[in-house]
Amino acid sequence: MSVETRPASILLIGYGNPGRHDDGLGPALAKRLEQAALTGVDIDIDYQLNIEHAYALAAYDEVIFADATHSKQSDEPYFFRPLVPGNPTSFSTHSVSPQAVMRLACDLFGAKTQAYVLGITGYEFEEIGEGLSQKAAHNLDQAEAFITDRLGDIRGDKVGGI
Repeated sequence: MSVETRPASILLIGYGNPGRHDDGLGPALAKRLEQAALTGVDIDIDYQLNIEHAYALAAYDEVIFADATHSKQSDEPYFFRPLVPGNPTSFSTHSVSPQAVMRLACDLFGAKTQAYVLGITGYEFEEIGEGLSQKAAHNLDQAEAFITDRLGDIRGDKVGGI
């Protein structure tokens, strides 16, 4: 008797405010991946996380929260690390942390989803305006190459002829 395997189902949530320059790194990555139309990868683009994301991500094997991180927090172009569900009381109706979204997904919907954070380093957040800084755009390119390779490996194929 053979066991049928299915491809991993993955949700990438790119969030941030593109109207605050480098804060738009998460949505910029998500838009690029959306255009690539990767099989088994769903894309969600939002300004911020909210409690409704907990329900959505419970249906996936893996979720990746992609967001900008400030250059004061990291001198690397990007980081990728596992996320541990956090305290569900750490949210407001205005914004929710990835840790709180995961805790809600686990507690309310029985999610077994593996979660990761992809933080892309940005530099310009204070001014209102669209467009990424040159350094942030370079970091976005590197983060995109990393995550595209990783997603191709998970799905058992190589993306973009790599």
